[in-house]
Amino acid sequence: MQVSLAFVDQRVNVWLRFGKPVRETVLNRWRRVAVFEPGAVCCRVKWIANDYGTALWQLMVLQAPMPFDGAQRIAGVVPGARILLRADGELQVKAVLTAIDNIEASGIDPCAVAVTYWRTVGNRLAARQPLPEYTPGRHAAHIARGALQ
Repeated sequence: MQVSLAFVDQRVNVWLRFGKPVRETVLNRWRRVAVFEPGAVCCRVKWIANDYGTALWQLMVLQAPMPFDGAQRIAGVVPGARILLRADGELQVKAVLTAIDNIEASGIDPCAVAVTYWRTVGNRLAARQPLPEYTPGRHAAHIARGALQ
């Protein structure tokens, strides 16, 4: 999966909040492309402004598709990805960024968090409910479940 990233001062900022690309290619001083292996999880944040202020806040937690798996088409992501979480608007994006900060503060790599957690966060955002906490105990259960499969 290839994720396009961009930065134009005071206009566009598309960056990775977390993720471990296997390769990054710099196209020019404004654009670069991050490449992820199948199954990898990353978080892309998009902020766009115009002459009147912020026009778009968007955050997506994406999983690179396995070969021959279906994927959702997303602008700037080739060939597509599984959308595990999508947050739109400043309040939702900031709430998810806070949740990611809390996960990192507990010593857990956000890339290793259970896929079901990101989907649950997305459902809670849609229902305007408080976001669930991802605890070390929950993470240990996720790792144990993976060892059984």
